[in-house]
Amino acid sequence: MTAPAAPKKTSQRSNQWRVVDIVVASVIAVAVGVLFFAWSAGYSGISVLTASFPPLAGLYTGGWLIAGVLGGLIIRKPGAAIYCEVLAAAVSALIGTQFGVSVLLSGAIQGAGAEVVFLLFLYRKWNLPVALLAGLGSGLALAISENILYNALWTFEFKLLYVVFAAVSGTVIAGLISWLAMRGLAKTGVLSSFAAGRTADV
Repeated sequence: MTAPAAPKKTSQRSNQWRVVDIVVASVIAVAVGVLFFAWSAGYSGISVLTASFPPLAGLYTGGWLIAGVLGGLIIRKPGAAIYCEVLAAAVSALIGTQFGVSVLLSGAIQGAGAEVVFLLFLYRKWNLPVALLAGLGSGLALAISENILYNALWTFEFKLLYVVFAAVSGTVIAGLISWLAMRGLAKTGVLSSFAAGRTADV
């Protein structure tokens, strides 16, 4: 008699990146990177509207956070949020965003904000509340870092309001819209190679 085969350690393998994960994450990041470039171009108009009350610009920031949340929701592997957010930022820089290469640092910080939330749920929960929290985390990371790097001369009240507005924007634009986009893509069948496309509770 031969000894029974040892059970496969699927739980350990589940967090390992596959080639398809890298390819799809890169496609997502490139596509959203083009969106980042367009979103950055629109910021000029927003800055004019918010000149008298700068914290309101925080409501616009959620568009720069989509790559990390969407990538994390689809790939569902450690590092996906940071990878997608940084690569999307790099694409926007290569196209010629007005913010230059500084977007790489921003991408890393904002991606980490979403990544921390996915980590807190041990990369096992991918429902709407988690997506909203990931958007919130990314928005908070953006606002806090920008208050330190760019808004140092603002009053405390302005900085606090910027955090609140960016958190709301991250939750709605990056969190809710990314979750809806993931659900929409799952229904088309293009995510059949991913858990996001095979499970109902996404």
